[in-house]
Amino acid sequence: LKNQSMNSPGANIPLSSRPSLKEVRDSAEQQHIAAQQKAALQHAHVHSSGFFITQDSSFGNLILPVLPRLEPDF
Repeated sequence: LKNQSMNSPGANIPLSSRPSLKEVRDSAEQQHIAAQQKAALQHAHVHSSGFFITQDSSFGNLILPVLPRLEPDF
């Protein structure tokens, strides 16, 4: 019995603690979006002199340009 459970990873994990298909899909989608954000941010930094941040957006924007706050010269 011990050999049998070693050959079946997760055999001793109760079904209630296994992630649902929706949770697995959501996690994969989040990882995909994070990878896209990272790639977009790297591309923007290489090809632009501006400043960018990653942020979730309802409109599908993976990165947003930001304006730095500059202290006024007196």
